[in-house]
Amino acid sequence: MAASVHSGIWETVLEHTKVAQEKESDPLLWAVQLSARLSSAGVLLPSVEVADLLVSHICWGNNVAIAWKFLEQALLIKIVSPMPVLALLSTRVVPNRRSCPRAYRLYLELIKRHAFTLKSQIDGTHYQKVMKFVDSVLHLSSAFGLQASEPEILVVEFIFSMVLMLLDASLDDEGLIELTPEKKSKWTTSTHDMEIDSHDGYDEKRTDLHERLQKINTVIAIDLIGQLLQNKGTSKILYLARRNMPTHWAVFLQRIHLLAANSSALKNSKVITPEALLQLTSDTRVVLSRKCKTSSLQKFHAVMAFGSLASAGLCHGASGSALWLPLDLVFEDAVDGSLVSATSAIETITGLIKVLQAINGTTWHDTFLGLWIAALRFVQRERDPIEGPMPRLDTRLCLLLTITTLVVADLIEEEERTPSDETKYSSTNLWKEKLVPGKCRKDLVSSLQMLGEYEGLLTLPQSVISVANQAAAKAMMFVSGINIGSAYFEFISMKDMPINCSGNMRHLIVEACIARNLLDTSAYFWPGYVNGHISQIPHGIPPQVPGWSLFMKGASLTPTMINVLVSTPASSLAELEKVFEIAVRGTDDEKISAATILCGASLIRGWNIQEHTVHFIIRLLSPPVPADYSGCDSHLIAYAPMLNMLLVGVASVDCVQIFSLHGLVPHLAGSLMPICEVFGSCVPNVSWTLTTGEEINAHAVFSNAFILLLRLWRFNHPPLEHVVGDVPPVGSQLTPEYLLLVRNSHLVSSGTIQNRNKTRLSAVASSSYEQPIFLDSFPKLKVWYRQHQACIASTLSGLVHGTPIHQIVDGLLNMMFRKINRGNQSLSSVTSGSSSSSGPGSEDPLRPKLPAWDILEALPFVVDAALTACAHGRLSPRELATGLKDLADFLPASLATIISYFSAEVTRGVWNPVDMNGTDWPSPAANLSNVEEQIRKILAATGIDVPSLPTGGKSPATLPLPLAAFASLTITYKIDRASQRFLNLAGPALESLAADCPWPSMPIVASLWTQKAKRWSDFLVFSASRTIFLHNRDAVVQLLKSCFSATLGLKTTPISSNGGVGALLGHGFGSHFCGGISPVAPGILYLRAYRSIRDVVFMAEEIVSLLMHFVREITTSQLSGERSEKLRKAKNEMKYGQISLGAALAKVKLIASLAASLVWISGGLCLFQALIKETLPSWFISIHRSEQEEGLGGMVAMLGGYALAYFTMLCGAFVWGVDSSSSASKRRPKILGCHMEFLASALDGNISLGCDCATWRAYVSGFVSLMVGCTPSWVLEVDVNVLKRLSKGLRQWNEEELALALLGIGGVGTMAAAAQLIVETQL
Repeated sequence: MAASVHSGIWETVLEHTKVAQEKESDPLLWAVQLSARLSSAGVLLPSVEVADLLVSHICWGNNVAIAWKFLEQALLIKIVSPMPVLALLSTRVVPNRRSCPRAYRLYLELIKRHAFTLKSQIDGTHYQKVMKFVDSVLHLSSAFGLQASEPEILVVEFIFSMVLMLLDASLDDEGLIELTPEKKSKWTTSTHDMEIDSHDGYDEKRTDLHERLQKINTVIAIDLIGQLLQNKGTSKILYLARRNMPTHWAVFLQRIHLLAANSSALKNSKVITPEALLQLTSDTRVVLSRKCKTSSLQKFHAVMAFGSLASAGLCHGASGSALWLPLDLVFEDAVDGSLVSATSAIETITGLIKVLQAINGTTWHDTFLGLWIAALRFVQRERDPIEGPMPRLDTRLCLLLTITTLVVADLIEEEERTPSDETKYSSTNLWKEKLVPGKCRKDLVSSLQMLGEYEGLLTLPQSVISVANQAAAKAMMFVSGINIGSAYFEFISMKDMPINCSGNMRHLIVEACIARNLLDTSAYFWPGYVNGHISQIPHGIPPQVPGWSLFMKGASLTPTMINVLVSTPASSLAELEKVFEIAVRGTDDEKISAATILCGASLIRGWNIQEHTVHFIIRLLSPPVPADYSGCDSHLIAYAPMLNMLLVGVASVDCVQIFSLHGLVPHLAGSLMPICEVFGSCVPNVSWTLTTGEEINAHAVFSNAFILLLRLWRFNHPPLEHVVGDVPPVGSQLTPEYLLLVRNSHLVSSGTIQNRNKTRLSAVASSSYEQPIFLDSFPKLKVWYRQHQACIASTLSGLVHGTPIHQIVDGLLNMMFRKINRGNQSLSSVTSGSSSSSGPGSEDPLRPKLPAWDILEALPFVVDAALTACAHGRLSPRELATGLKDLADFLPASLATIISYFSAEVTRGVWNPVDMNGTDWPSPAANLSNVEEQIRKILAATGIDVPSLPTGGKSPATLPLPLAAFASLTITYKIDRASQRFLNLAGPALESLAADCPWPSMPIVASLWTQKAKRWSDFLVFSASRTIFLHNRDAVVQLLKSCFSATLGLKTTPISSNGGVGALLGHGFGSHFCGGISPVAPGILYLRAYRSIRDVVFMAEEIVSLLMHFVREITTSQLSGERSEKLRKAKNEMKYGQISLGAALAKVKLIASLAASLVWISGGLCLFQALIKETLPSWFISIHRSEQEEGLGGMVAMLGGYALAYFTMLCGAFVWGVDSSSSASKRRPKILGCHMEFLASALDGNISLGCDCATWRAYVSGFVSLMVGCTPSWVLEVDVNVLKRLSKGLRQWNEEELALALLGIGGVGTMAAAAQLIVETQL
C-alpha cells in the first residue's frame, strides 16, 4: 500500500515540477510546496527517490536553467541530499560534458558548494540508506574492492571517486587520456550516455563560445581537484583512500603527474600550479598530524623528533649522544669475545639504523654520518688496549670497514629497489620525508665528505698507517692521471712521494665503499681528499714484484709468493676465486698453501673482500666429493691437511669474532660437525706431514675441529642459568640444535628473499651442504652431546665392569699416571677395582689407538676417578695436574669433557675446598692482595662501592677441588700460538667456573694466572672484577646507576665530566696509568659483566626504577633552579620555560635511549616480552607518589610518562624492528596486542591505576604518538576494536588529532571510524 502511495506521489512531484517549470515559478515557492506535499504523503526527507526523479528530469529532456534552479533549491531546503544528487549527475553529466558544457559547469558548481559540507549530510536521517543509494549509482564497492557495510567507508570512496572523475575528465578534455596505460577512463563513461543532439534546451553547437566554455570547465575542474586536496576535511578523507586503496591511489598519482607535466589548463590556472598540485599529492605532505592541544605533548613531539640537531654534537654532549648512543653500545657488545652470535651483525645494525632513523626523524645524511662516527669512536677505543685473549683491533676494523660498509650497502639497495604498492603506502611514515630513489646514495656521499671534518676520529691506529697511506697515494695518482697496478701500492714509501699524501681512516672507508660500488672514483676529487698532484711515478716502486698481480698472471705458488699472498690481502673477488680453485683442484701441497693464503691477511685485513673470504673458507671446510673418488671412507679424510690448516687458521679470537660478525657461526658449525663426525670416528693409525714438517693424525684434526665447534656456544654452562627467573640470559639459547636450525632457515629461504645480507647467508648455506642438516645426522656427536648434558645435569653413573668403556677408562688412567708408584694396585681401582688394561685394539699401552669419540665417551669416568683419588689423598695435586695435561696432550679435545665435568661438579658443591698453600696446590699469595686491591679500585672508579666485598688476603686462600684442579691444569699450558686455540676454550670456561664459586675464588684464579702471564695481568684483574656482579645484587644496581649518572654527566668521573657516550663508554680499558689498569667506564664494565648475571628480569625492573629516578633528578636540576624565583612570586605558576622543558625532555630522551638499549642488549625479545606484559603493567598499577613530585606541579610525573613511552617504544623497535623484515617481528602482533589491550582497558576504566594521572596520560599519548608517527605498520597489527577504544579514550582527553591519526593508519577496519571522526569534528 505504501509503495503504491509513493508511486503516486512521484507522478505528482513530476507533474508539479513540469507545471512550475512552464510557469517559470519561483524556485523557493516550488520547493516549499513540494516539501509540504512530500511530508503530507509520509515521504521522509531528504529523499533519494526525489533526487533520482529530479536528475532524470533534467537529463536530458529538461536541461534548462529553471530546472537546475529547482534542483539547487531542493538541495538548500534538504528535500534531497547532495551526495545522491552528485552521484546521479556524475553518471549523466560527466560523460556528456562536451556536448553539454553548461550542464557540466553547473555540476562543477554543485560540487564546489556541497562536497565540503559533509558534516551536515551525515547528520541527516537515514544516512545509511543514502550512502547505499550512492553506492548503487556509482558502484563504489565493486570499483574499489572494499566490501564494507559502513556508510563512512562509502563516503571515502565517494570523495575519491569525485576526484578521479574530475581528473580523468580533465585528462580526456586535453587529449591526455591516451597517454595513460589504460588509454581510457572507467569514471567518465556511463550507461546513461545517449544522443542529445535533438535536445533544444540550449543551442550547444560547437561554436567558439562553446569551445571556450569547455576550456574554462577544464580549468575549473582542475582547480576543484586542488581544492579537494587542500581542504582540511576532504584532504584527510582522501588520505584514508591513499592508505587503504594503494592500487587505486597509485593510478591516481600516475595520472596527476601526467596532468602536471602536460596540462595547458593547469599551467593557465590562477588558483593552483603544477608544482603545488604535485606537492598536495606527495608523501612529504603532512595530512594527519600528531598535533596535540596539550602544550607539553607538543614539546614532547618536537624533542622526540629532534633529528635536525647539529651533527657536530654527535661526538660529545647529551643531544648528539642521544641519537646514536644505542649504536655505540651495540658495537661494543658485538666484540665481547666471551660469546659469539648466531645473528649477523649486519642484520642487527641494519635493523638498529632503521629504528634510529625512523624514531629520531633524521635524514639519511645525518644517519650515515652518525653511523660512521659511532664506528670510528668504536675503533678509537682500542688505542691503548690491554693484552689478553680477547678481540683486538682487527675485529674492530672489521666492524668499521666491512660490516658497517655492508650495512650501508644493504640500506641503499633497499632504498633503490622499486617498492611494492603495499610497502610504499602501508608503511609510510606520516611525518617524515619519503625516500626518493637515489637520495640515500647521495646522502652517503655528503656524509663521507663531511666526515673529513672530524680529524680526531680519523686518526689511524699504528698497524694500519701504511695501508691508509697507500689508499691516499692511490687517490693522488688517480687524480694526477698516473695509472699503476694496485699490487704496487704497498711498495710506495712516503719518502718516495714528492708531496705529503698521508692517509687517514676516511681513506680506508672510501676504499671499502668503492669496492662495493657504493661510490666511484669521483670521490678522489672531493675537496681536501688528496693534498695535490704529482707528475710522475715515484722512483721507489720496483718494476716487477711477487704479489697478487703476478699470481693472477699465472705465477706459481713459490714459498716467496705464498708469503706475500699471506701477508697481503686480496683486492678483488677474482683473486679469491683463483685461490679457491687451487684449494679444490690443486695438489695436496697447493691445497695447504691456498688454505694458508685464505686464512691470512685476506681474512684479517681484507676489509674490501672479507665477506667473500669467509664464504670461501666455509666452502672449503665442506669440500666437494672429487669426481674420481671411489673410496668407502669419507672423502673428507683426503682433505685432512687442508682442513687442519683451515681449522688452525681461523681459531684465533679475532677470526672467530669475524665469522660471528658476518653471521656465519651457524654455517661454521654446520661445516665443523661433519669433520668432527668423520675424524672422531677414525683410528689414528694414519698421519699426514704438513709443509712445515709437522705430523698430524685424525686426533689432531678432530681436536682442532671439535674445540672450535664448542667455542660457538656456551656448552659448559650448567642448567642453573636457565632456571633463575623466567627469562634466560642472552646467549643461553645457543645450542647445536639452534645453530643448525638457523643454518637450515637460511637454506630454506634461498630464492625467496630480496635482502642482500640474507641472500649472502643463503648462498653460503647452499654452497656447503644443499640439504638441511640436523644433529641426528651425526650420531657420534649426538651421543657425546647427550652424555655431556647428562653429566651437567646429574652425577655420573652407568660404568659397568668389564665393558669396553670400562677397559678404555682403565687404559687412559694408566696412560695418565704411569709414572706413579703405587705398588701392585693401579689408580684405576678407585673406580673399577681391576688391574690395568690398555683397552681394546691398542698396540701401545701408553697411547691407546682408539677413535676420539670412544675416548670422549670414557673421559667423564676417567676425570671423576682422578679427582676422587686426589680427594682421598691417593693422588697428589701435582700428579693430578700432570695426568690431566698428559691426557689433553694425547687428545686435545679431552679439554671439552674436562671442562664439562668440572663445571658440573662445581655447581653440585660436594667437593671440599683445598688450601692453595704453595705446597700441594699453587699459591696466589704473592699477588692476591694486589689483585683484590686493583679490583676495588676498578669498582670504585666506576662508582661502585661494595663494602660487603669479602677479602681473601687475611685468610688461607681456598678453592673448591674441581676449580683448583682445572686452574692447575690451565697454568701448565704455554702462552704460545700452538696452545692459544686450546686456551681460548679453557680460559672462558675457567672464568665461568670460578665465577660460580664463592668469592674470592675468581681473584685467586686471577692471581695464579698473573704469575703465569704477567702481561695479561690487567685483563685478568678486569675479568675478576666483573664477576662480583654475579655475587652481589647491590653491585649490579650501583653499576646501572653509574651508567645513567655518567651518561647524564651528573657527577665528575676520572673518565669524563661531560656526559654522553664519552662518559658512558670512555676509551675502552687499557693500561694508561702506572701501577695498574686505568679507570673503566661504567658502560664497558656493564657490557662485559651482564652475561654472567642470571636474573635478567631483576635488571629490567631496576632499569625502569632508575629511569624514573633520573627523570626526577633531571627535573629537579633542570627546572627547579630556573623556576625558584618565579615560584616565590607566583605560587601556582604553570608556565614552565620552553628552553628548560626542551632541555629536560632532551635529557629524558637520552636516558630512555640508554635504558632501552640496556634492556635490549641484556635480554632481547624474552626480556622485553616480560617487561611489556608484566613489569610495566605492574608499575602502572602500583602507587608512586612523592612530595617532591607534587612540589614540582606534576612535571616529574609528566616527564616520567614521556620517558616510559619513549623507553617502551625504543625497546619494542629494537627487538621487533620498525617493519616486518625480522623474524622477531612475527611475535609482535601478540605481544603488542596484549599491551594495547592493557592501555585500552585502563582508558575504559576497567583497570585501576596507581600511578599519577599525568604520568599515565603522558605515557599513553606519547606511546601512541610515537607508534603512529614512527612505526605505522605496527598499528595494522592491533585489533580494530582496541584501536577504536584507544581513540575514544584519547578523544576524552581532547586529543582528537592523535585519535584521528591512530584510526587513519589502522587499515580498512578503522577507516570508517576515522572518516566519521573527520566529518564529525571537521578536523
